[in-house]
Amino acid sequence: MSRPRAIGYLRRDISGGSQMWHETQIRSLARRLGYELAKTVVFGPEVDDPVTRLLTVVRSTEAEAVVVPGPEHFGGRVPDRVVRVCDVITVSPHCTYARSYTSPFLGDGA
Repeated sequence: MSRPRAIGYLRRDISGGSQMWHETQIRSLARRLGYELAKTVVFGPEVDDPVTRLLTVVRSTEAEAVVVPGPEHFGGRVPDRVVRVCDVITVSPHCTYARSYTSPFLGDGA
């Protein structure tokens, strides 16, 4: 049975000199949680709309999760539009933003 796939994500401008350490933390956490890390996506400040580009990678790799050093790599808050597509797992603080599934049987109030 194959393991679920994850994508690592970080912003080069946020990681700075800690980029290699952040990449190591992403790999380690993904492995510890049972994911196969398909790749780590690294964007700099010059990238327009990095979240949309990240979602393109998530969809093309059919990843179940994104592992990120911390919410600051998303500008301080994990975007809802990412959590609608996959789980987001932060290294520090260690937290899982689990994607939520909407049941067609619950109606609009759910």
